[in-house]
Amino acid sequence: MENLTPVITIKNLNKVYDSTLILKDINLNFYAGQITGYIGPNGAGKSTTLKILIGMLGDFTGQVSVLGFDVKTNSMEVKKRIGYVPENAILYEVLTPMEYLLFIGRLYQLEDAVIEKRATELLTILGLKEVINSRMNTFSKGMRQKVLLISGLIHNPEIIFLDEPLSGLDANAVILVKEILSKLKEAGKTIIYSSHIMDVVEKLSDRIIILNKGEVVADGTFAELKNNATSGSLEGIFSNLTGNSQEDQTLSNEFISALS
Repeated sequence: MENLTPVITIKNLNKVYDSTLILKDINLNFYAGQITGYIGPNGAGKSTTLKILIGMLGDFTGQVSVLGFDVKTNSMEVKKRIGYVPENAILYEVLTPMEYLLFIGRLYQLEDAVIEKRATELLTILGLKEVINSRMNTFSKGMRQKVLLISGLIHNPEIIFLDEPLSGLDANAVILVKEILSKLKEAGKTIIYSSHIMDVVEKLSDRIIILNKGEVVADGTFAELKNNATSGSLEGIFSNLTGNSQEDQTLSNEFISALS
């Protein structure tokens, strides 16, 4: 990657919450046409990093630029060019998928005809054709997640941030979304993917970054991480690097003992 210009640059990033250092001197570059798995235990700082990158949090120290724009001084320019799919988001459930996507598309200044065409095609692909004009308050979590996914992609962003995007999806939808992400990568999109589903991260990611207690403890391809670890699976590598393997074993033993 040395000869490529990064689309995201993070230099000496630190973030404090209530006198606690959440992110500690993070230095990372991200490149176009690359899917990066960004993983860590709960509280490691993953969501905080993503919120900084999408311009939601500005009270940090260090330098962060996305597509050449400083996220502190040009957050609106950043937001125009990125897509974000959170794990849990509040949908306007009294709206239909089409009404909601029209609302989102207009925020990105897309023409209604373009929004309607893309929304119809994307909803159909994800199996929601029959409910395009149904109120979303009757939708399952998986159906809502599909609408969220489309809302993060409808403006064809250059960079896509995904926080547990497969949450609530059935097996067929998971396979389809994984294929969609692969095609987006081939189209030159930059995808930063945060998930606790290790086998998906392992198979999808060109690069894996593991965060623990606000610090980067591993950064490389799965093959590189595997070569430097005692475990052959990403789950095992993750547990070893984040110090949870012994604790998990102890807790599981205690749990089984409590049942007896």
